[in-house]
Amino acid sequence: MQEVYDFLKKCNTYYIATVEDNQPRVRPFGTVDIFEGKLYIQTGKVKNVSKQIGANPKVEICAFDGAKWIRVQAVAVEDDRIEAKQHMLDAYPSLQGMYKADDNNTQVLYLKDVTATISSFTEEARVIKF
Repeated sequence: MQEVYDFLKKCNTYYIATVEDNQPRVRPFGTVDIFEGKLYIQTGKVKNVSKQIGANPKVEICAFDGAKWIRVQAVAVEDDRIEAKQHMLDAYPSLQGMYKADDNNTQVLYLKDVTATISSFTEEARVIKF
């Protein structure tokens, strides 16, 4: 899990895919955190991505660091605890102008059943599961 976190953190921006009415939806994200041994992402409950994950929690994340890319397949699970939200906001102080741990909008989700594949044109793909 640490390697997946480090890769996404190094990229700064990753792209998360969800599904809405049988149509893929992809958008840039930038938050990633480890809390209590789980890999977390963050969004707002008012956003379409939150509604899409609520309807179908299977997500896929992709990022490229200039030499290698990662694809992360997972199930996103909401963690509505204030502690989890605050941990994410502490890791990203720039979000604190838009989000608060107790605002009923901040949403953090941990990724479970993760299969991450790190690939490049010059090395054999590596698969990480957690």
